[in-house]
Amino acid sequence: MQRRTTRAALAAATGALLIAPLALASTASARPADHRDRPVRAGITVEQVEGLPQDFINGVDVSSVLSLEESGVVFRNERGRRADLFEVLADAGVNYVRVRVWNDPFDAEGHGYGGGNVDVDRAVEIGTRATAAGMRVLVDFHYSDFWADPSKQQEPKVWAGMSVDEKVAAVGAYTAESLAAFEAAGVDVGMVQIGNETNNAVAGVSGWADMSRIFAAGSAAVRDVLPDALVALHFTNPETAGRYATIAAQLEANGVDYDVFASSYYPFWHGSLENLTTVLSDVASTYGKQVMVAETSWNSTFADGDGHPNTILPDSGFTQYPASVQGQAWAVRDVMQAVVDVGEAGIGVFYWEPAWLPVGPPEDLEANKALWEADGSGWATSFAGEYDPEDAGQWYGGSSWDNQALFDFEGRPLESLNVFAYARTGARAPRAVAAVAAVAVTVVDGEPVALPGTVAVTFNDRSVEQHAVTWSDAVDWIRGPGEYRISGTTASGLAVTATITVTPANHVTNGGFEEWGAGWTTTGPVQFRESAADASEGVRAVNVWSDQPYTFTVEQTVTGVPTGVYSLSATGHGDGDQPGDAVLLTATTAAGQWQAPFELNGWQIWSTPSIGDVVVGDDGVATVAITASLAAGAWGWFDDVVLTAAVGAVEVDTAALVAQVEVARAVERARYTDASLAVLDHAIEVAEVVLAGSRASQAEVDAATAMLADAVADLRSCRGPGHGRGHAFGQGQDEGRGAGRCHGGT
Repeated sequence: MQRRTTRAALAAATGALLIAPLALASTASARPADHRDRPVRAGITVEQVEGLPQDFINGVDVSSVLSLEESGVVFRNERGRRADLFEVLADAGVNYVRVRVWNDPFDAEGHGYGGGNVDVDRAVEIGTRATAAGMRVLVDFHYSDFWADPSKQQEPKVWAGMSVDEKVAAVGAYTAESLAAFEAAGVDVGMVQIGNETNNAVAGVSGWADMSRIFAAGSAAVRDVLPDALVALHFTNPETAGRYATIAAQLEANGVDYDVFASSYYPFWHGSLENLTTVLSDVASTYGKQVMVAETSWNSTFADGDGHPNTILPDSGFTQYPASVQGQAWAVRDVMQAVVDVGEAGIGVFYWEPAWLPVGPPEDLEANKALWEADGSGWATSFAGEYDPEDAGQWYGGSSWDNQALFDFEGRPLESLNVFAYARTGARAPRAVAAVAAVAVTVVDGEPVALPGTVAVTFNDRSVEQHAVTWSDAVDWIRGPGEYRISGTTASGLAVTATITVTPANHVTNGGFEEWGAGWTTTGPVQFRESAADASEGVRAVNVWSDQPYTFTVEQTVTGVPTGVYSLSATGHGDGDQPGDAVLLTATTAAGQWQAPFELNGWQIWSTPSIGDVVVGDDGVATVAITASLAAGAWGWFDDVVLTAAVGAVEVDTAALVAQVEVARAVERARYTDASLAVLDHAIEVAEVVLAGSRASQAEVDAATAMLADAVADLRSCRGPGHGRGHAFGQGQDEGRGAGRCHGGT
């Protein structure tokens, strides 16, 4: 689910957190209904969900659990003792476990593709353990040998080459046989999901008429084998206007028999909670269906637990909740309320992979890689490349989700796991800072950098205060396009960080399409649409699709461009891999024409072609365009068209500065006074700003190097006289100037 960072000028991003992850409190068990007006005392604050039904589904998907355990991951209870994951979940108020099922997630030699290697046998084992712990089970059929989502719905290997009629029969037989195995094992299956995030296809079948036949075959098998189980269909992108209404209408028109319309809802990408309630309510009231959220999550930290990059990073720019245990609890609680607000039709919420933990720390990356390959405990192994060469074949590895788990990296539950119980009673903690918002500022090169005078401080009762902030003068060292981080301190003593992005001037008008089609001319089936999940920047982008072979053009002629050499880039994603498919980014001037191809390899697999040598002559005119010839059914989203002056490298020698930063970073901080460390930190910050710039002069590099060297030399020991200047690595003496407050207050 990785996607590019979305930034807006002065957009607050979740920043420095002042509360550590909290272990699950002993108040985890839900209280009886007659105590609902008495919030429990806890380490986090959670508002009671108004109108929460007693039978509401508090669900989690822990499909990776067997592979994690095989890789040595240990789960613990709230006291830190080794415990069975399913018992810990049940004790925290979870009453439903979702488990994905892949047809054959193994190669011919038996090597697993990863993600838990969850075939029917392993899914049954997970279901058996969930049932033994008193929880019901949702069986999530992907009808694929590996991950199925809006960007890929690949048929299982054994179904390759089948006609639609043959696949319909195969789906029915496979579903019935699989569910019979669950039944024989005594698994308490309460719901069966026919396909996973099937917006565009299922089992390699597209088009609503044929997709509906697949859905109907799976549903009929559920009715036959487990007549009391609910049948769910699963879709995503509720933020796209009209999507769910269209899908539900197609299902109705094609006579699909199902009970539950399930939606993914990740606050990062899927719009507002109010919209979620609205679109689910429309489906429920129009077609008489139950509704639920089948996947949701939020991150408790930005830390990486295993050395494999996370989906949500510090610069991802998502601001709805703090990146904290408190933020996780708020996020889940609010999704629960949004589903409950639908009315009786809103039946539950599932948290996706809350236990996908590291198999080892980042410093043991090579050992981790061996475990991911051997056990399938990462999101994909290299063996998956034979089935999914364009995604898993290139980006296989560990867990990109460990910072969204409801457990810490050592396997102990965070208090956010208890949100399902707290949502019923409410929970209260002493008022404390939950987060200090970071600041993100984007300016065009040459414009002054204006940092805000106040920042938002969020408390665990959800109140927000604006605190005055003083910024480091390291901002004065910014030179040219680049990304810089500037520290600040609030009047109340809280740390804050500003990320400043200096961009070259873009000569394209409305290059991000945020003003819809202003400045552009088009041919073919081009739409300017709003969808934050499909835009690489902002919330709007160009969308193309047709059920017939087609061509399209999105074009703009730019005038008044100063003579010189320019770079042109754009970003897109989509599905266009048929023979003859081609999408080109083009620049045309009086001096010639330049082109670069887009690669449309799937949803949110971003392609960013760039042309670095566009020559604009004295007439100052350049035409930029995205052009294509695509097969029927191919689709794409395009955004962020940028024409900027090529930035020539400034010839400076930074080797000494880089070396001095390494020396400063290696200082044993516990040995020195806070005051001298503050001087050192300021010098490090200046050095990193200089290194991040694209136009720092040699004189500025040398000045930053000298400043940092002086800061290291002037460190003051906290051990008293005789241990000061020059003592960073144990050498030198100070004439009685070393006394002071030691780092950390010791």
